[in-house]
Amino acid sequence: MAETRFPPVALTCGDPAGIGPEIACKAWEVLGKDLPFFWIGDPRHLPENARFETIDTPDGAADAAQCGLPVLVHEFPSLATPGHPAPENAIVVVQVIERAVRLVQQGAASSLCTAPISKKELVDHAGFSHPGHTEFLADLASVDRVVMMLAAEELKVVPATIHIPLADVPQKLTPGLLKDTLRIVANAMESDFGIAAPRIAVAGLNPHAGEGGLLGKEETDWIAPLCKALCDEGLNLTGPLPADTMFHARARSQYDAAVAMYHDQALIPIKTLAFDRGVNVTLGLPFIRTSPDHGTAFNIAGSGEADPTSLIEALKLADTMARKRAGLN
Repeated sequence: MAETRFPPVALTCGDPAGIGPEIACKAWEVLGKDLPFFWIGDPRHLPENARFETIDTPDGAADAAQCGLPVLVHEFPSLATPGHPAPENAIVVVQVIERAVRLVQQGAASSLCTAPISKKELVDHAGFSHPGHTEFLADLASVDRVVMMLAAEELKVVPATIHIPLADVPQKLTPGLLKDTLRIVANAMESDFGIAAPRIAVAGLNPHAGEGGLLGKEETDWIAPLCKALCDEGLNLTGPLPADTMFHARARSQYDAAVAMYHDQALIPIKTLAFDRGVNVTLGLPFIRTSPDHGTAFNIAGSGEADPTSLIEALKLADTMARKRAGLN
């Protein structure tokens, strides 16, 4: 009996005027023969002289990857001019994401990796009503709450609140939000990263974690009691901790993931430690989703300068997490 292959990773094209097509080809050059994935998009958008093989279904990706980037063709209305997105292509960018999600939900793909999109283009020309990729995927999956993790070998960190003004953080950071975030992180670290009883460090909101109430009372009023209650439920939490001492090497060795209270508190340390290697992971979905931790880079699209490292790491992590969730490693 022929060996059953593990399904490949589905990679969306993102905005075809950005660096997505270029880094997809570069990622295949590094990974394609060992870690099959397939790109969903219009082959006319790939760089000139790109090596690619069209496939009819995802299960053809492994064989096609021996010769070129496997492409599941999804036609767009227009050619792509690097750095200059075409308005008529915006709606199809959304359709590619929807198609990729269906393939993962059907089991034809093991996981989803998304190339960068331009939210402005989608809002202006495709009627896009979501704050970003993550919220759109949650809607497609009928999930109420998801969590954004930035992951690298050195650090896995989650901001409890994401793309909101700093002045709004104390109002948006509620006990319910933090409780859900910590539970989602703990569950994902076990099911998708294979870590039993994961150790999770929780940052304080205020400088020095409030310094006993002198610099803010959120820690003493509800963050610390919430952490204790979750520990009593069985979660392995430490905190709230002063954020300024959480991210040096010795501190990081004491936990498997960190939960920060707001965007920059989480992203500054990981972008300092692993600027080119960080991966955006959406936790709480019924399928695996990763993405490179950068944007469309319209300013360098078509120049050949785009660095595929973050995409390569995102594809590798998607495959690893999918296998963990399937109980294969």
